[in-house]
Amino acid sequence: MRDLDFTSLRLFALVCETRNIARASERANIAGSAISKRLAQLEHTVGARLLVRRRHGVEPSAAGETLLEHARSIMASAARIERDMLSYTKGVTGLVRILASSSAMAESLPDDVARFLKEPAHADIRVDLEEGLSHQVIRGVREGMASIGICWDAADFKGLRARPYREDRLAIAVPAGHPLAARKRVSFAQTLDYEHAGMPTASAVQVLLHRAAAQAGKPLIHRVIVANFDSALRVVQAGLAITIVPVEVASPYARGAGLRIVPLEDAWARRRFMLCFRDADSLTPAARLLLDHLAGAADAAPAPAGL
Repeated sequence: MRDLDFTSLRLFALVCETRNIARASERANIAGSAISKRLAQLEHTVGARLLVRRRHGVEPSAAGETLLEHARSIMASAARIERDMLSYTKGVTGLVRILASSSAMAESLPDDVARFLKEPAHADIRVDLEEGLSHQVIRGVREGMASIGICWDAADFKGLRARPYREDRLAIAVPAGHPLAARKRVSFAQTLDYEHAGMPTASAVQVLLHRAAAQAGKPLIHRVIVANFDSALRVVQAGLAITIVPVEVASPYARGAGLRIVPLEDAWARRRFMLCFRDADSLTPAARLLLDHLAGAADAAPAPAGL
């Protein structure tokens, strides 16, 4: 089959919509004879009769109904291309909302978004960030509350598209004089002999830690429950407990607080985060630009330090 002519497809769809070549010619501001010629050429190209003549006009044949569906899809795609390309010539504008887990928010995401917004071409884009638990992130993206979600790849992304983001490594934060402070690596099971400062029980990390503790045959004892990593590290600094925290979050804090950060040697302690979204067609040009930027930042990121 030869290449289909876009103008002929557009006119064919218009004739199907108006059910009349004369009315279609008025709408398109083109002679009816010219439309008829294009339709005849289109039928010759596809090798099937596309229109059936009726008393008061025309209607698509069975083959015409199939072609009409494809024609509408092609025209919709062309409209999206025109819209997206126009956004580059006039400058992309819009609001992009991101839902992200606490780990993503505490690590590189704010810096990655800030670099995106500093580019002159993105001056008219606004990005809103909101923190949530992994299941809240997934639900928010599925329900259209956010364009992009970021959370640990252990989450259930069923029904969503996903692209890799950054990685981190979980570690134990302890005071300098703690028995585990001199270790270069430690297993999670070894930390269960000490009281922990933990995050809310519904968080993905806490669910994982409780499961790992059960497999080790030891209880995970929480002396303190806090809402974020900063509070957990402050508890450790005070000598009240130890805590599990990403190396990327704890290292800057540890240098000024006299803490030791000892990476966990368990395989599950290395985590990968994912960018999730409903589908590419549902994203605005601004959201697609940000998604590509974040995925690119992950590709350019070095491996977690010291691992």
